[in-house]
Amino acid sequence: MNLNITGHHIEVTPAIHDYVKTKLDRVIRHFDGVTSAHVILSVEKLNQKAEITLHVKGKDIYADSIDADLYAAIDALTDKLDRQVVKYKEKHSNHAHEGHKRQVTE
Repeated sequence: MNLNITGHHIEVTPAIHDYVKTKLDRVIRHFDGVTSAHVILSVEKLNQKAEITLHVKGKDIYADSIDADLYAAIDALTDKLDRQVVKYKEKHSNHAHEGHKRQVTE
């Protein structure tokens, strides 16, 4: 998986990079079909914003989070992303099984 982390008005330190990588590993455990991820960390006045675009086969999954603390924003972002990835995986796997059931019953 390609991981690209950029910062707008913020320097991406090795500590932040490692933190994002460990949080994304938890999400990637649920679904193997992730090809790349693009993370944007930015500062807007007093708010810290974290955004991610996750590229999976056939779809791009986007999530963002805003918080006063950057690490809290990253935590909320990975929670949202985790829910979206699990939902996508369930839809993707359910459709494959439904097609197989239809062929067997006919």
